[in-house]
Amino acid sequence: MENEPSPPSSPSPVPPHIPPVSVSSGAPYITPPRREKKGTGWKIATILLALALLAVVGFEILGALISIGGGSNPSSPSRFQEVTVENVGSRDKIAIIPVEGVIMGGSEPVGRTLAKAIEDKLKLAAQDSRVKAVILRVNSPGGEVLASDDIAAAIVKFQQKHNKPVIASMGSMAASGGYYISAPCRWIVANDLTMTGSIGVIMQTYNFRGLMNKIGVRPLTYTSGKFKDMLSMSKEIENLTPEQKAELKEEEALMRKMIGDVYERFKTVVADGRKLANGKNSSNADPGQTLSDKWTNFADGRILSGREAFDLGLVDEIGNFETAVKRALNFTKLSEANLVTYQEPFSITDVLGGILGKSDAKGVKLDVGLDLPKLKSGLYYLAPSFMH
Repeated sequence: MENEPSPPSSPSPVPPHIPPVSVSSGAPYITPPRREKKGTGWKIATILLALALLAVVGFEILGALISIGGGSNPSSPSRFQEVTVENVGSRDKIAIIPVEGVIMGGSEPVGRTLAKAIEDKLKLAAQDSRVKAVILRVNSPGGEVLASDDIAAAIVKFQQKHNKPVIASMGSMAASGGYYISAPCRWIVANDLTMTGSIGVIMQTYNFRGLMNKIGVRPLTYTSGKFKDMLSMSKEIENLTPEQKAELKEEEALMRKMIGDVYERFKTVVADGRKLANGKNSSNADPGQTLSDKWTNFADGRILSGREAFDLGLVDEIGNFETAVKRALNFTKLSEANLVTYQEPFSITDVLGGILGKSDAKGVKLDVGLDLPKLKSGLYYLAPSFMH
């Protein structure tokens, strides 16, 4: 037993490290405690939130595809939601319908033209018994003839069927088509500096034949009749034979007649609208303005100020939006009313519509405070000359 090795001695414990004490500072340095690892709860919450967002987007995409494919009606008036602009605690309402920018026949939003959107908003105002009047807030230089005419017709129908007055409140510009849609309103308010008038029709096209001849390009056109290529951009207009010159003059006469017909329609809308408003307002203390006998002398496409339009009877009152609100209250014999408008909530349908080419987003910018799309060749427009 004496030869048995002795068991290994246990290593002596290592004394804990004691940081030195700073004598100069008078305070001992203490090693900061180790940070504990964070839990994974936040990761789980993030994943759940991401899944929820993906589910919402998935349902939106599905609904958008169904709408674009025709499975539902994206143009239903019920898609618009009422938004309160000013709440004065009244049960009654005045609906505000803005008309901003160029009046075009393109989609706004997907599957809905601007004219259709305004018509749907008028339907909502008609269905709501608490809406007593409508203010058409116009800030537009005009636009396409058919779109403007559709809006004007919707306003006439709304006022006749539901006996709710529509007051036009002109902003910085309500020219040409902007005035066209204002003319049927029962009352028109403009600022002294409003650019309005521009009563006329314009159509434009381009002819590139001279350039094509210089680079050696010659079009080959086959038609069923001599006027089938009217407004063609490649038509020869120089070095013509006497027969071709006569044909070109005849073509120009046809185009001028068509433009003249639209122009006469414009003047009829103005005359009928102002006459109807005068009849409705005749019993009021302030019946508004009547058309001057010489107003047609100024219906040559020229821009008018709000004051000039007032003097000619094209506008009933000089003022601003608040003036239009007071006039709406006066017509409806109300002391106050909430101001509401109708907006369509954001939907991924709009985004997909743009991606799939369902909306018309093309345009050019002109420094007049508005985004003006380029006028399309061969279409009638109710627009000032600076738009072409």
